[in-house]
Amino acid sequence: MNINSKVKGTFSLGSFFCPVFSVYHVLKGYNRANWSGDWRASLNVALLAIPQGMAYALVAGLPIQYGLLGSAFAALLGGLFGKGRFITLGPTNATAVLLFGVFAGLGMIKANGMGNESALMLLPWILACSGILLLFASFLRISFMVQFVSRTVITAYVTAAAFLIIVNQSKHVLGLTGKGDGAPSTFWGILSQTVENLGHASAPSIWLGLITAIVFLFLQLRLRALPNVALTLIIASLAGIVFEHFHLKVAYLDSFASTRSFLVTPSIQAFASHWETILWSASAVSLLCLLEGLSIGKSLAARAGARIDSNQETFSIGISNIGCSVLSGMPASGSLTRSSLNVQSGAKTGVSNLLAGMLILAGYFLLGDLVAYVPLPALATLVIFIGASLVKARQIKTVSKATRSDAITFAVTLGVGLLLSLQMAIFAGVITSILLFLKKVAEPEMVEHGYNEDGELTEFSEKTKRAEPEVSIVHVEGELFFAAADLFYEQIRRVGEDENLRVLVLKLLHAHHLDATSVLALEELLDYLKEKNCHVLLCEVRRDALRILRDSGVLSRINRKNVFPHTASNPTLSTAKAIKRSKQLISGEQAKVTIYAERNQS
Repeated sequence: MNINSKVKGTFSLGSFFCPVFSVYHVLKGYNRANWSGDWRASLNVALLAIPQGMAYALVAGLPIQYGLLGSAFAALLGGLFGKGRFITLGPTNATAVLLFGVFAGLGMIKANGMGNESALMLLPWILACSGILLLFASFLRISFMVQFVSRTVITAYVTAAAFLIIVNQSKHVLGLTGKGDGAPSTFWGILSQTVENLGHASAPSIWLGLITAIVFLFLQLRLRALPNVALTLIIASLAGIVFEHFHLKVAYLDSFASTRSFLVTPSIQAFASHWETILWSASAVSLLCLLEGLSIGKSLAARAGARIDSNQETFSIGISNIGCSVLSGMPASGSLTRSSLNVQSGAKTGVSNLLAGMLILAGYFLLGDLVAYVPLPALATLVIFIGASLVKARQIKTVSKATRSDAITFAVTLGVGLLLSLQMAIFAGVITSILLFLKKVAEPEMVEHGYNEDGELTEFSEKTKRAEPEVSIVHVEGELFFAAADLFYEQIRRVGEDENLRVLVLKLLHAHHLDATSVLALEELLDYLKEKNCHVLLCEVRRDALRILRDSGVLSRINRKNVFPHTASNPTLSTAKAIKRSKQLISGEQAKVTIYAERNQS
């Protein structure tokens, strides 16, 4: 026995925790070239992550320091526990919008769009529970299950999140902060409230938003290599000072005390009061973090000709969320923009994430008082640009036009996300896609054939009668598991209703996943056709199907002489033998049969 193969297939707690501190293995072979690439990448990522973190905190209705600390500690923990340079952890637009939806649904968002004290008490529990769920997923090695969530669901979810981001930040650009009766949580609710309060719009806020948009677009078009988000905020802050000089009032971000402890002690009372909401929200957050993180990592790794360790990265995301729960952070997931920038900037190892986290944390301590100079309309405008970048017209066209099932899944997920909530949209989309898939695979395709005077197979239809009415050859293609058994039975029985039929040949080469239900359906067909004095032949039977038929006893009922296994070296031989056997059963004579014989060209 090969000892290594035996050990490889056995799960070991020690082997699981061995690679936890992945950075240790990286540092053993670390060199100057790695440092150069990692340092350059970390600086670029930090310059992007600081304004992004502030923006995502604004989206979620949280104080901006939560976005900064979430960006810092998620990157640090991701660098420690992650296994590679392809995933940079931190707050994302999708998780931020999801969080806002949770708080708004509970009535924890104030009229100015910020969460109240109850929301801040709930946040640590949501993060901790989502982190624990991700650790379980890693420990049980079930991260592969994310492949069962279709890209259509993700596309629809991100699109709904983008619309919600845009409409939710529009009120800040219009200067409507604090206007209205409470804060609605859905897209249509926020849009309706915004439209109703357009009469209270602030001209200085709108002008500052336009200036921010123009500056950002100019930098993106002309100086794309620079940290344009950070530069735009600096220029907008200078413009805000000019506005104040001319007594043009706009809203500003609240400063924070960076010297204050950011450690959080979760409230037991908050968990006891809202445990159902916490677990439901944590499930949605963990699923979204897993989908975002692994899909981004796999995509970037594939471009570099590499692979990621899905279970280790899942473990890393889980630890990061648990860490953020007690360190005043936000949900941690793989950020597409920061991960892409990290790779494009020349990151060599996961150390780049560690360095980025340290730089962001330094920024947090330096920006406490300076944040008060950042105009709210300017930051909201940048968030709108971020939201708009999530709407991928090409992807939407693809998923809505590819198949009817994809179109329905997209519409359901998008509709639930806009009308109800984002966390419900995820589950609604997943359930819809699974149900439509099951419906699809539960409909095996069956094409009836006959054969002409030359023994060649021809497709039978209403317009083309069989040359030999006593024989019908049915090609079965698709899944023959329990959900398809009834349809299989009804379609074959319909063929068997022909009074002239003496032999029914079933071609099973492309019939997959026979189970007990489909075998029982086949037995019922045998009973029905026997009463009509009709023989059943099976041809092109694969080895796995043959074993199931033998073990279930159906093979002996059919008669071994009437079953013709598939021959890979000569695929048509099995069908030829079945047709010869069918003629023998009808006339008692051997017949010369050619299958798919090519005619001589003259």
